[in-house]
Amino acid sequence: MKDALFGGVNAAVLTPMHDDLSPDLDRMAAHCRWLLANGCNGLGILGTTGEANSLGIGERIALMEGLIERGIPVGKLLPGVGTPALTDTVLLTRRAAELGCRGVLALPPFFYKNPSDDGLFAYFSEVIQRTGTGTPIYLYHFPAQSAVPFGLELIGRLLRAFPGTIKGIKDSSGDFANTRAYAEHYAADGFEVYCGDDGALYELMSVGGAGCITAASNVSSAVNARVYGNPGSAAGQEAQRVLASMRKAITSAALIPGLKALVARHTGDDGWLNIRPPHLRLSAEAASRLFATFDACGVTLAKAA
Repeated sequence: MKDALFGGVNAAVLTPMHDDLSPDLDRMAAHCRWLLANGCNGLGILGTTGEANSLGIGERIALMEGLIERGIPVGKLLPGVGTPALTDTVLLTRRAAELGCRGVLALPPFFYKNPSDDGLFAYFSEVIQRTGTGTPIYLYHFPAQSAVPFGLELIGRLLRAFPGTIKGIKDSSGDFANTRAYAEHYAADGFEVYCGDDGALYELMSVGGAGCITAASNVSSAVNARVYGNPGSAAGQEAQRVLASMRKAITSAALIPGLKALVARHTGDDGWLNIRPPHLRLSAEAASRLFATFDACGVTLAKAA
């Protein structure tokens, strides 16, 4: 897809923590700079991988502000803003817009299960109207976590009601038939479809997708970039094969602790192992298995910042 605001490779960025489990913005800014230098076009901060729902609203705002203060380009930031509370989502969206973010990524209100399409439409209508900024909103489809899916009919209704504001979707369903359906129905109208599964990137590009927003990109971004940059080619297919093996290795352990362990090893900085409960550090045995599986992919990461 041409002219996508976040077209290409976007990492679902990890949030490093101090020993007291407060967000470590210096470490995070250094990691963001490394990602941008190693294949990433954008930075999906405050998402699932970033432990956003273990952070308070004030912490999330301070994290956005702190990264910008540390020189991370605001135009590269796609912050997660979705919460169960309408007013919190509005507050986060408005602050992201004030800071200059080009878009936000929004989970549906995920506490009450089985909401109707009418209820979800009403929620996003209120967010858009109360925010009043016209900030592009990317929907975050992750039914395994939120238990609240975005169906094709609801997306179409939102697009008709809020053209240019409902801008795209991240599909973390792991069901490529669903991802494909989003692209086939709406990509021609400028709706940006991003996969959350690295294994789907090459195929998504062939049906008009915009790119990826993935957890694995914290360590695989250079390979993701090779896939994205070589659509419809043998080079792209080979890069996709390597990327799929990396994704499989990374998901062989608990995802967020495992990624933090990989980044800690890569940077030589055990501060990366800090993580907020209910997540826990990997055991030494689990980390050893993860490292062996990851190393078998044959990819050497660029030197850390």
